Amino acid sequence: MTRSTAPGRSRLLWTVLPPVGALAVGLAAWQLVIALFNIPGYMLPSPATMCRTVLAELTMISAPTWVTMGEAYVGFLLAGIGGVLVGLIMSRWRLMERGLYPYLIVLQTVPIVAIAPLFVVWLGPGAVTNTVVAAMIALFPVAANTLAGLKSTDRNLVQLYTMAGAPPRVRLLSLRLPSALPAILTGLRVAAGAAVIGAIVGEFVAGVGGGQGGLGYVITESAVRLRTPELFLAVLAACAVSLLLFGAVVLVERRLLSRWHESALPAEE
Repeated sequence: MTRSTAPGRSRLLWTVLPPVGALAVGLAAWQLVIALFNIPGYMLPSPATMCRTVLAELTMISAPTWVTMGEAYVGFLLAGIGGVLVGLIMSRWRLMERGLYPYLIVLQTVPIVAIAPLFVVWLGPGAVTNTVVAAMIALFPVAANTLAGLKSTDRNLVQLYTMAGAPPRVRLLSLRLPSALPAILTGLRVAAGAAVIGAIVGEFVAGVGGGQGGLGYVITESAVRLRTPELFLAVLAACAVSLLLFGAVVLVERRLLSRWHESALPAEE
């Protein structure tokens, strides 16, 4: 074994072992609680029951997972594009920031469960409404972080570009956007989880049944029928959808920042 591969394997072990160990301890505690307090399966299924449910219902849960994935990912894409554009507009014109930012805060603070029925009235039940709800709940973190990143650009560099006669477009593309990129990606990481939450909340209110029903519909139906293992399975599928999108954003972040930004550089030994 060479000296270069040994530290790499050591870092990999230290990365993988803690979450695997925590999962093992959590599963053992889960099984122990069920055994000690004799909890019935309709209230809390055991890990063994969950394993059997995953194997038996994997085909059933795949179609709702794809539905929720499509709604959440399209909503995330819309929120990402819209949030960056709104942040750019607010950073460019102070009057637009003063006019738009309070309404962004209102959009973030309004309970999504309370406003989702309005979208059902306007757009009808189904995927379109769920996608709009996902985009709405994921818009604020992207817009707010984009604005904060653009406004935190080093003023000395801005003055240097101005003294050199660089036009606003050059200052934006070569200075402000690269400087704001870590903050924008942080907003996208937050939006990744928010978009999945928005899609599922939309499905609670505006979801449809049958083959077009998403994970929110499965969760609601399983809860009403006290099918707790299926409910847990739908929740795990929703977590997988969120983690997949979050992981994609993290990979893009490392790709873009790994060579120059402190947050993405490897930690010193």
